Formats: sequence, C-alpha cells, structure tokens
Amino acid sequence: MSDFYLRIGDTVSLEKHVSAAAIYAFADISGDRSPNHVDEQAMAASVYGRVIAHGALMVAYMSACSTAIVERVNGVRDRETPVSLGYDRIRFLKPVFAGDTIRLDYTVVSADLERRRTEAEIRIVNQHGELVGVAMHILKWVTAQ
Repeated sequence: MSDFYLRIGDTVSLEKHVSAAAIYAFADISGDRSPNHVDEQAMAASVYGRVIAHGALMVAYMSACSTAIVERVNGVRDRETPVSLGYDRIRFLKPVFAGDTIRLDYTVVSADLERRRTEAEIRIVNQHGELVGVAMHILKWVTAQ
C-alpha cells in the first residue's frame, strides 16, 4: 500500500541486554516478585539454574519496537494517533536469563488501509541465536476528529 504509513516488510530491530537490575526493577514496578524472577537461591536449585526474566518484560520490549517503528513516520501524530490493540499468539519458547542479550525483530506483515491497522510479527532471539519468544502485534491508526 503506497498511501499507508507502513508497508509489508518494514522492520525495526532492538537489542537489549537483560540485566539482573532490569529484572528486579521490573519485579518492583509490576509487583510480580515470583521466586522465578527474584530468588537466586531457589532458582539455583531449579531446572533453570538461575533467575529468569518476566515474560511481561519481554512484552514491554516488544512495545518499545512498536514505538520505534511508529516514530520513523514523519508527522504521523499530526494526522493520526497510533495505538496498540494488543499482542496475539505470544509464546515464550525458552527462558531469558539475567545477563542475556536479546534482539527483537518487529516486521510488518499486513497493512489494512480500510481498517487503519497494521499487523507485525515479533521474533526474539538470544545471543546464542535461539528463538526465545514470538508474538503478533496489532497497531491501530486512529484518525484525528
């Protein structure tokens, strides 16, 4: 679609180092202080061997990708307000550990001018090249009244 903001295949990538500090800060912000995320001693005895990042933290990084692709569109906020309608088919395929570096790739897979929506596939890969998470994101472009 030549007259829409994003085109199929448009991509933005984000690399994040997932520090223990980020995991603990997210636990404080979200209130999710599950031992899986904050108890190093308990997790050392688990099959994982160490604390794992919150899935919701991965979704927050997905949201950062959405913002990044929207902000590439010059003057869009003068005409429309892009808002997230949500994430579908979110799957956390492998754990993300404190100390991992992940890359998120956000790729537009559909653009519907009539409904004013774009859909994007999100893939998260760790520093070992392992796919650790996937999702679909729906972005609504709301016209100014």
